[in-house]
Amino acid sequence: MVIVTHEMSFARDVANRVVFFDKGVIVEQGEAKAMFAAPKEERTRQFLSKFLSAGHGAQ
Repeated sequence: MVIVTHEMSFARDVANRVVFFDKGVIVEQGEAKAMFAAPKEERTRQFLSKFLSAGHGAQ
């Protein structure tokens, strides 16, 4: 199943794998736990830092 969302807490809780797109281009993909814990690409880190700074925290 494929789900498209900007709800990072939902994605973190239910996904096995995630694909991060920016302007229609795949920036990073991999295991959800690994990507939320330590994203490799700067653009992914920037996006997730907004999520983390919003008080949702990493789990």
